[in-house]
Amino acid sequence: MSAREPSYGCGRIRPRCSGAPVRISVCHCLECRKRARSAFGAQARFLKANVETWGEPSAFARRGGDGSIATFRFCANCGSTVWRKADSDEERIAVAIGAFANPAFPQPRFSVSDGRKRARVAFDERLPIEHER
Repeated sequence: MSAREPSYGCGRIRPRCSGAPVRISVCHCLECRKRARSAFGAQARFLKANVETWGEPSAFARRGGDGSIATFRFCANCGSTVWRKADSDEERIAVAIGAFANPAFPQPRFSVSDGRKRARVAFDERLPIEHER
């Protein structure tokens, strides 16, 4: 499988993801919606060993609903959040799906925090649901 190179705002920070994503999901929690500036956040998780990065990202961290700390890397120039890593999941890095320009990018397989989903957001009913912990 060829490498995927998502693109963001100004291009100063660039990840390159090799191999297939190990998990693709959407999340309806308020923090993901704020970060994505959308009705939900959508991310693909890749093994950390399969992600190379270029540029010097800035970072901020926040505590998730499960108590774990997630560190978000972003471009200080354009403000794009480029990836995140949770201390509860040291082996994987989550990259926003919207940054992959390929319309054939695999579809999400999980929907998280559905209890917080906006009323008009609907996904394929066959999408497995992972309930909030």
